[in-house]
Amino acid sequence: MLTIRTDEGAEGHAFLGSASRDATMDAEALLTLLKPVVMGENPLDIGRFWHAMWKRRRGVSFRAIGAVDVALWDLAGKIAGLPVHRMLGSCRSSVPAYASSAALPSPEAYAEEAKSFQDRGWTAYKIHPDTRPLVDIDICRAAREAVGPDMRLMLDSVWAYSYEDAVRVGRAIEDLDYYWYEDPLEEEDVYGYVKLRQKLDIPIMATEFAPASFYGMQQWVQQQATDILRGDVAVCGGITALHKIANLADAFRMKCEVHHGGNSLNNVANLHVIMAVNNCEYFEVLLPDAAQKYGLVNDIEVDANGLVHAPEEPGIGYEIDWDLVRRRQISELR
Repeated sequence: MLTIRTDEGAEGHAFLGSASRDATMDAEALLTLLKPVVMGENPLDIGRFWHAMWKRRRGVSFRAIGAVDVALWDLAGKIAGLPVHRMLGSCRSSVPAYASSAALPSPEAYAEEAKSFQDRGWTAYKIHPDTRPLVDIDICRAAREAVGPDMRLMLDSVWAYSYEDAVRVGRAIEDLDYYWYEDPLEEEDVYGYVKLRQKLDIPIMATEFAPASFYGMQQWVQQQATDILRGDVAVCGGITALHKIANLADAFRMKCEVHHGGNSLNNVANLHVIMAVNNCEYFEVLLPDAAQKYGLVNDIEVDANGLVHAPEEPGIGYEIDWDLVRRRQISELR
């Protein structure tokens, strides 16, 4: 839990860390390098803070920068009495969700899960596969056969393939009418993505881990290495950075699909950005859904029509479970 408090007592909050990355990995550098940026300053100078924090990125992670930025936006929204997406400039009040699989044991397991979400009214399902190319093609085929032609399917190959295998898998899922092909190659391989995009017709999406985050996205656009940009408030450096990436994509009539944020407050922060741009089509729900929810009294829910809705309370707009925070607290750093 990161808290930024003003002299008048207003507070902004963010969660630091995720199921795969302990907060202690970033907390010390955050306090040493980022806390001095904001102390004694006007808390509404978020743009100035972000640029100052970015200059310290060699000593602190994007996740730590992102946590401070999210807390500042939460604080600013509470001061203004507005949800963050209103302050960014709202474009809509709801967005479709897609189910984003875990790694499952067999093609049949993926097929069953995709069909179960289709039966619940969801319109899209993304596969995180085995990462063995031939097995992955079987998984993608089984899922398509299970849901038929009316559900959108996507493949996220988690940077697993060689260029040659990426071509083979890409051509197979094109024939299966997959909606996008995400991260088939390693995130540094811009040259490989340029070649791959020239070979395939399916839209390619890369990558939330672009080196240099927002400032690294320019080469992906200029070299035509991807069709869709990617990001989230954790790995890209906050609401400010994610909004910049989405606007960069929009300038080139490209989509920017928002990645799962790694913890519950980051996901809400992601949702605010999604509501404030018109070039993100979906909200990602990483499975198993319940395992990704922690620390809020009520978390984001998908309605019977497969939609998630914009928060309308000031700031981030979701209530933190302070009883849980107090029960699980192991230390306090200042």
